[in-house]
Amino acid sequence: MSESAWAGVAATVDGVPVSLDEVDAREASLRASRIASSLPRPGTSEGRQLRRWLTQILVAERVVATEAAARRLNVVDAPSEAEVLPDMTVRMEIGSVAASVLADPLARAVFAEVSAGIDVADDEVASYRERNPLRFSNTADVTAHLRAAARRRAFRLWLDARCAAAVELAPGYEHPGDPRQPDNTHRH
Repeated sequence: MSESAWAGVAATVDGVPVSLDEVDAREASLRASRIASSLPRPGTSEGRQLRRWLTQILVAERVVATEAAARRLNVVDAPSEAEVLPDMTVRMEIGSVAASVLADPLARAVFAEVSAGIDVADDEVASYRERNPLRFSNTADVTAHLRAAARRRAFRLWLDARCAAAVELAPGYEHPGDPRQPDNTHRH
């Protein structure tokens, strides 16, 4: 899209615009919450990075909602958030965008569908037990732990791939980690 075609738009998902108004509303909601004092000031490099991150969440939510509609999913059989994201380590492992999206029960229904066929092999379980003999008391717990991790990984990879295929970001709304955008601070 040309620069002028992006007026008022932060991104598109399957060609459908995600408006700057949606990003503004999400930012305003965050700034009105209890975490407001920990947020960067608007207009700063960090503030622009926050808007990029919020855009990532908005497009991921849109991708998941589109998938849920295509699969005719509902929230009735969705796993709980605690089942999918039981602790902070798991939230960090799956990434902030995917973890934020999974707060929605409909996203967890998509998670369940996308990762339903994921399992772990007996040799993976045995290898894990050998490397971590004191972590779990029985094989079933190891299997459940490894299966849950594999399912999260499968969902994250699905979400990343689907977003890469469906999302186009406007100039200035690139991924926060994109080294080509001017506010990226991740250096090696």
